[in-house]
Amino acid sequence: MIKAIQTLSLICGIILSTQAQDPKDIIQKSLDKVNGKSSQGEMEMTIVRPRYTRTMTMKSWSLGRDYFLIYITGPARDKGQVFLKRQTDMWNWIPNISRMIKLPPSMMGQNWMGSDFTNDDLVKMNSLVDDYTHKMIGSEKVDGIECYQIEMIPKPNSSVVWGKINIWIGKTAYYQMKAEYYDEDFELVSTMEASEITQFDDRKLPAKMVMTPINKPGNQTIMVNKDLKFDTDLEESFFSQQNMKRVR
Repeated sequence: MIKAIQTLSLICGIILSTQAQDPKDIIQKSLDKVNGKSSQGEMEMTIVRPRYTRTMTMKSWSLGRDYFLIYITGPARDKGQVFLKRQTDMWNWIPNISRMIKLPPSMMGQNWMGSDFTNDDLVKMNSLVDDYTHKMIGSEKVDGIECYQIEMIPKPNSSVVWGKINIWIGKTAYYQMKAEYYDEDFELVSTMEASEITQFDDRKLPAKMVMTPINKPGNQTIMVNKDLKFDTDLEESFFSQQNMKRVR
């Protein structure tokens, strides 16, 4: 009898633990881990195509969810270009022609610098927490890590890029290990897979992310984090059009 009660208690505890996992809260925890209160990093992006491979290097800065800045450090033909997200606006500074371009919301779904990542992927214009509803749909191992599988559907009137996102997030460390991106008809467009868990500053994160379009054989984009620092001393004034022209 005592053993039966203990077994029942254990089962109930497992059920309650599972029910207590709020998918929206899991998404928020994963974003907090990736971004911190602020961040600064260096990355390398390799764009793979059937006939060529192109590599770019860049620096990035972020403050909360409203401010992102990316400065391209190479190759020479792209060096000096800067992308800025400031709240709901995004700009691109092109030094070769001394031109500042404001990117409209309609361009958030376009490929960034010829890669398989979108403008929204890089500057996170849309909020994975606020612009979507979240549903726990499963559990699965990705690259050896037990993950929650969460389905995200855009809220009515949300101006987002994707018709649906499925995302796999680590159960203990909240790593974003995999994502599937669907169009408005729920047709799979591309997948992202992360790997190479690495110590960056005060936390571990996947160092490598591979974005693969579904209907373009031989195409993929590989993003590798080389260095990341978190909770750095950044202010909103750093994320300005004036600073886009002088940041290095």
